[in-house]
Amino acid sequence: MKDRLQLTVPGAVVGAVGGLVAGVLAAFVGQPYGWAAATALAMAVPLGLLGGGFGLLVGTGRFRLGVFAPAALYWLVGFPSARLVAETSTGFLLGGGFTPPADMPGFLAYQGIVSFGWSIGFLWLHERIAPHWLDKVRSGNVLAQHWYERYVTHARVVREASARARRRRAATTK
Repeated sequence: MKDRLQLTVPGAVVGAVGGLVAGVLAAFVGQPYGWAAATALAMAVPLGLLGGGFGLLVGTGRFRLGVFAPAALYWLVGFPSARLVAETSTGFLLGGGFTPPADMPGFLAYQGIVSFGWSIGFLWLHERIAPHWLDKVRSGNVLAQHWYERYVTHARVVREASARARRRRAATTK
């Protein structure tokens, strides 16, 4: 169980930080600080949980490393769900009631569109944080060791392909 839980850390961190950034942006655009704090909490928790779930799917080999399509599909469902939780619960956190959006289909459709941008940013950050975390925990975690080895192999393949392309370009310019 501990091994699987460690796989969730990079994604949970990226998701939670994304939620906290939403709160900072809310304060930056002039929302009251209580509202901004509620926004941060209401976004950080679901995005952190979903981010951890993503890490578990990649770490156990259900999603391939560096492939956008699975991330985009995951967040096509996950991001609108997280936004719906945040939108509905922010009023509750401020002492009112749960307030779902008035135009639910429009809200979810818009969040689905936004989810593709979130997917790109999430995947980019996750792919930069996860290898460092896995290197730290892999000595006592077989799953992390396996995932780390997949990263190393992937990096080697990408580097070799890049070197071949450079050699081909150099050969054609001579």
